Amino acid sequence: MQIVRDVIPGAKKVGLLGNLSDVKAVPQHEELVEAARKLEIEVVSPEVRTPEDIGPAIQALKSEKVDIVIVLQPTLTLTQRWRLPKLFAEYRLPAIYGYREHVEEGGLLSYGVDLTWCWQHLATLAHKILHGASPASLPLEFPPKILLVVNLGTARAMGLTMPRLILARADEVIE
Repeated sequence: MQIVRDVIPGAKKVGLLGNLSDVKAVPQHEELVEAARKLEIEVVSPEVRTPEDIGPAIQALKSEKVDIVIVLQPTLTLTQRWRLPKLFAEYRLPAIYGYREHVEEGGLLSYGVDLTWCWQHLATLAHKILHGASPASLPLEFPPKILLVVNLGTARAMGLTMPRLILARADEVIE
């Protein structure tokens, strides 16, 4: 929510987009709703369960006049990464994603784990298991870095000026 305030300083209403029947989305949603409550930001969360629900959900967020949308990280939104930035651009809604892959597809900004690291680390763990390591003996690890990626081309197309603070903190800026 702090990034929301950094990108859209006067934000009062934020949309949360994600499949809340996906177990990965529920804790994300709960944490964001709590953070929004503390910042006195209203949250709008339309129902999204299938790819067909995404367009109407984004249209509903636009109708609700949200200032910005946070895209949750369930499997559905990742598999639709090529489509989401186009829909948000069509409705002229800025969106923050959890994966840089969305930003590579034209999304505005992402703040989240490096999926490439996750897949490479998964391969390392699989290698260890295939060579005799017990899965129970392997440590549970979180990616070592959370990446902030900004797409300036998308910001310009939406008429947004990306704050210097965000650009200074960004791990990558896509022109």
